[in-house]
Amino acid sequence: MMTDSFMGDGPVLSAKDTENKQSQPRAPRSYILYICRYKAFLVETLISLQHVTAGYEGKAVIKEVNLDVLPDDFIGVIGPNGGGKTTLLKVMLGLIRPFKGKVTYSPALQGEKQFKIGYLPQWIQHDSRYPASVMDVVLTGVPTQSFGLYGKMARMAAMEALEKTGVADLTRKPFGELSGGQRQKVLLARALATRPLVLILDEPDTFTDQQFERDLYPMLREFNKNMAIVMVSHDLGIIASYVKTIACVNGGLHHHPSNMIDEKVLASYECPIDIITHGDLPHRVLNRHD
Repeated sequence: MMTDSFMGDGPVLSAKDTENKQSQPRAPRSYILYICRYKAFLVETLISLQHVTAGYEGKAVIKEVNLDVLPDDFIGVIGPNGGGKTTLLKVMLGLIRPFKGKVTYSPALQGEKQFKIGYLPQWIQHDSRYPASVMDVVLTGVPTQSFGLYGKMARMAAMEALEKTGVADLTRKPFGELSGGQRQKVLLARALATRPLVLILDEPDTFTDQQFERDLYPMLREFNKNMAIVMVSHDLGIIASYVKTIACVNGGLHHHPSNMIDEKVLASYECPIDIITHGDLPHRVLNRHD
């Protein structure tokens, strides 16, 4: 809904609200001007945060945040614990309203029954005794048809997502019997089942295994050909290898225009983080700073 938005004191719009507004004048869309060697062209912003302040129970966690998410973005979000990274994602998802400021969505994100935004949270609680299959879990990410039933198209979308994450062979297996990495692949498939234009990930490799980490980032690079990605991570080695830009969040937000970042830049952003690096990935080890 780049033409649809919510602000600090306004309601969060639903798809039904949007239908009721179709006869009303639309607000101007938001575009970013790109200039290359041969021509200039406009790219519509998918999600735009403008001077957003948000938090919980009246206490601000992030303040005066500005961020535009474009169709081919792969933004790595870093920052200290408690700095507001998850709060930022919740604002982008419309899960919490900003105290002030404005969040705007492109019309391209509005599907028939839900927004084309996929979300993989840091951790999902589940009862391992609940007899849900892998297919059942992925289908929860797809809009139902009449009477809450899933039709052929929904099952095809779910299977397509499972194939993309490499776990199509686990379709009938109970979700509770999977390893941590397998569960995350299934939950990632659920996020992909709506064929999103924006994929939002909150530390997706937490509580998983090394095989999942090896598989995840090449998959995300491939997904990024067809969707924007916003990912929270504490692993700057991974960030520097795969993302295109870096957003440092520590109360405020500083969007660094590349994936290369050093100690001086982090210090200027007031973004102290503990750097984790491993394996043969290219990385820079930075000292913690005050």
